[in-house]
Amino acid sequence: MIRINLLPHRAEKRKERRQQFYVLSGAMIVLGMAIALLVHTIYAGYIEGQESKNAYLKAEITKLDAEIAEIRLLRQQIDALLARKQVIESLQGSRAETVHLFNELASRMPDGVYLKSVRQTAQQVTLVGYAQSNARVSTLMRSLDESPFLQNPGLVEAKAATVNSRRVSEFTLRIGIERPTADAVQAGQGGGR
Repeated sequence: MIRINLLPHRAEKRKERRQQFYVLSGAMIVLGMAIALLVHTIYAGYIEGQESKNAYLKAEITKLDAEIAEIRLLRQQIDALLARKQVIESLQGSRAETVHLFNELASRMPDGVYLKSVRQTAQQVTLVGYAQSNARVSTLMRSLDESPFLQNPGLVEAKAATVNSRRVSEFTLRIGIERPTADAVQAGQGGGR
């Protein structure tokens, strides 16, 4: 029988397997590192893309905040202009009020009564004057009460006084002003033409 020594063959096979294992292990490590690098690159790309989207959104939000601030400023200006417009319209509506007041006072003033002062506070007018007698003051009050422009005449005070060595009645009278309606103003303007 022939004897064959298989020990070197087995050792070579082990050596080959060990080398294959090392090569395969190295290849797996390189492949794992390549896969990790690829995954890292992909995630970094996603993160960079999301950061660029976030930066774009922040820039747009800043623009919108500036526009919102501008809109608020414009709304404040509009409100201020509307308030001015209302004041002007109010003044336009009441600009003839003084003329109406003096016209009514002149047309309704009885003989023997004259005014010392006329003071208006909002819709309230205070008249201070002299009359020959208390009856003339009563006549003035009745006459003012009939006016569509004046309302609620009320005597505050009536007292005896001496003016130029004559005995007169000094009075203080309060009356309210009633703003004419648009129909009354149009009727007044139509009647004057």
